[in-house]
This record gives sequence, C-alpha cells and structure tokens, in this order.
Amino acid sequence: MNYFDQSLSSVHEKLASKAISATDLVKQTLDNIKNVDSKINAFITVDEDGALKKAKQIDEKGIDSNNLLSGMPIAIKDNMVTKGLKTTAASKILENFKPIYDATAVKKLNDLGSINVGKTNMDEFAMGGSTENSAFQTTHNPWDETKVPGGSSGGSAAAVAAGEVLAALGSDTGGSIRQPASFNGVVGMKPTYGRVSRWGLIAFGSSLDQIGPITRNVFDNATVLNAIAGHDDHDLTSSDKAIPDFTSTLNKGVKGLKIGIPSEFMAQGLDDDVKQVVLDTAETFKKLGATVEEVSLPHTQYGVAAYYIISSSEASSNLQRFDGIRYGYRAKDAKSLEDVYVKSRSEGFGDEVKRRIMLGTFSLSAGFYDAYFKKAAQVRTLMINDFTKIFKDFDLILAPTAPTPAYGIGEDISDPMTMYMNDVLTLPVNLAGLPGMSIPAGFSKGLPVGVQLIGRPYDELTVYQAGSAFEQDTDFNKQTPKMGGNN
Repeated sequence: MNYFDQSLSSVHEKLASKAISATDLVKQTLDNIKNVDSKINAFITVDEDGALKKAKQIDEKGIDSNNLLSGMPIAIKDNMVTKGLKTTAASKILENFKPIYDATAVKKLNDLGSINVGKTNMDEFAMGGSTENSAFQTTHNPWDETKVPGGSSGGSAAAVAAGEVLAALGSDTGGSIRQPASFNGVVGMKPTYGRVSRWGLIAFGSSLDQIGPITRNVFDNATVLNAIAGHDDHDLTSSDKAIPDFTSTLNKGVKGLKIGIPSEFMAQGLDDDVKQVVLDTAETFKKLGATVEEVSLPHTQYGVAAYYIISSSEASSNLQRFDGIRYGYRAKDAKSLEDVYVKSRSEGFGDEVKRRIMLGTFSLSAGFYDAYFKKAAQVRTLMINDFTKIFKDFDLILAPTAPTPAYGIGEDISDPMTMYMNDVLTLPVNLAGLPGMSIPAGFSKGLPVGVQLIGRPYDELTVYQAGSAFEQDTDFNKQTPKMGGNN
C-alpha cells in the first residue's frame, strides 16, 4: 500500500470500519517502504518489530473512532529521541545510541495510538539543507532521484512524498521543514517558537529549533499539530497559550484577509519559475477575495549572516555534551582524557558540524563576542520589529519558500556559502519565532515549487486557513512523483 491517494481521514475510515486492521496496515506500509526506500533512502532505521507489536496492541484494544491518528503509521526525524529505538541525528558520534525516553512530541503521538515505523534520514545534527551531510546515506528526491530532497528534514519530506507514510515529524531551525517540503511537493509547517515542546529534540540552535509536521495536505498537517502542540513542564520555553483546534478554520476561505509580499524576497537571485509561481499564487488569493500588496522587510538582507552566527554559537554550546565520555562514540586509541575529547569529536563529527562549531566558538570568544554574536542578536531584534510592523496591517505574508527548485545531488555540497544562501528565504521566520508553512504551488521543469505563508506569533490558524483555501482551489498537492503515476 502506498499513500498517494490517501489521507488521514480515508485511512482512518478503513481502520474504524474494520475494512483493514492496524496490523495489516503496518505490514503493507513496511512492504511499501522495502520496495521504495532502496531508491529514496528516506529511513535510517525501520522499526519493523516495534511497529507490528504496537499495531497488535491497538487491534486488541480497538481503533478509537474519534481519533484520526489511532493505528496510523508515521515516521520520526532521527534527531528526536525514541525510547529503546536507535536515535543517531545522522551522526557517527551517535551511531548506536538508544535513548531511555521518548521526546514529548513523540510521546504525544504514541499516546494517541500512532505507530512509529522508523526514523528518517537528515543532515547531521540538522546542519545542512540537502540531506547530503548524513553520516550514513544520501536521501534522493522522489520526483527526480538525481536531485536533493532538501534538508535537514529531507528524509521525512521524501518519505511522505514517496508515499511511504502519510505524516512525519521534522524539525526546523532555519527552514529545515519548509524547504524540503517545497522540494518534495508536500505540506510542511514550522509552528511558532514554543508552540511544540523541544524536550527530547537533540538541540542545534536552542532559540531557533521547532518541531513540526510534514504531510500530503493541509488538513492532515493541522491534525498532527493538534496532537503535538502544547505546554510541557520539561521545556520551559514551551508556551502555555491555549491550543485551538487547528482544523477549525480550514473552510473559512480568505475573503477579507490582507496578504503582503516582501519585495526583498522577490529580488535578484530568485529563479524565474519560482517567482512566477509566487505571482500566480498571489493572483489565486486575489481571486478568492484576499487583498495582496507589496511590503518591505528591509533587514532581511542581514538575515543569513545573523542566523549563522547565532545558530552556530548555540550549536557550539549544545554539542559540548558529545565528549566521548557519557554516551555515543569514543575513540579507541585515546591515551589521555584530552585524547578522548579531541579524537572522539574529530572522528565522530562530520565536516559541516565541525565548521559550525568552529564558527560558533569563534563568535562567542573573548574579544569577538561584541563584534559578532551581540551584533547578530541586535540584527535579530531589528528583523522582529520589521515583521511586527507589517503584521499591524496585514494578516499574512506570502513568499517563496526556496530560491530554486531542488538542485542536483553533489551540486552545492562542496560550497558551504552557496548552501547557506539557499536558506535566505526561510531563516527570517526562525529568527523572529513566527509560524510558517510551505504548500505545493506549482512546478518548474517537472520539479515541485512551494510557497510559504507566514503568520503572526501563535496564529497558525490563519496560516492553515489560507493554505487550505489555496489547496481547495488548486490541485498541486494531489500531484505525485512518477512512482505515483499521476504526473
């Protein structure tokens, strides 16, 4: 069974009516992963035994007819800890690490009866935009296996796009849910910072990281966010704001909404096809009754520099815990304590991780803190102020998700600066802590192109409302790769 023509609702109906059991569904899902994943490499670990055991328990208990996630196979990005199931963050340093607890977002899904079928590939410690920085394998784009799936949540996005699962969790530090969602023609939501607990998410940039869902359509995405959102006593940065039903506004349309398109996001460097997709999307929103106008985010030109200083500084602090002493990889030929530290990290971390640790350590060092980290933090405040000013008059911001469609495997991996610039359109949302969602909106030479909708803090409802209105008026989310037979 593949999930190309399915939704959470349609599969749930089969489970609830007993047309299919959870065990049958998991077996079919695992069979499909075996058939497809040899080409895609979306999964690092497939938990066949654990998934079948959970499915059997659910069948014995019975499907919850009021819960769309009951008995539903899903996938989890491999930087969220899963009790007893290997969690590597796609790094050699955690190659055989088995956590003793579940991340809060994972536990919430488990408690609702969803079934984790495996852990998806990613850029090591979420540092990258192509899923080529994994220590274990390179994930391929289901639309064209010579292209990258984006990153760092490339495995999760590719698994959904390839019809292996209906939903997967990703994490987004500077666009790592939205950019792969765009490259794979699926829906990816980066919620407001604090909307979803980060407890159990292996940290990259603590003030930027956010867990979010990747799905085939907007309704399914909102359903998964309903399940994972909320305050968590384990995570003091998680918000205690009330959680609305994110599916409640999906049929309200966009009549009367004001949408801004930042001129800076449509400037030089944007692929012509991508620009046209954004303009066409704007026309669709106008047709549906929204007002669309040009706006300005003047400080976004400094976003890449500010982001990489802040995120790398936080990473250099967060990754200190991987020292070869407490858990993870330890160099075998170390002759002293210093040897353990140096050799374990040298052998365990990949080049991109080392690069960012060095950049972050330099930015935080005595004599350079004021010139780099402090200045980047000030720029971040200016960017937040830019967004705040726009949202006084506008309900949403519409922008391209990525400057280009998916590019070739190996094309940018040797040029870090080019790779970093691919995040130029997504990372401002993380710096400002806003919700942003990429939705399929067109194609360029047979490859999907996504646009992102950006909302006010904690206003995922309006983001979903607009995304659903666009989705109902178009059929881009229904298009599938060649393996789906629909394009």
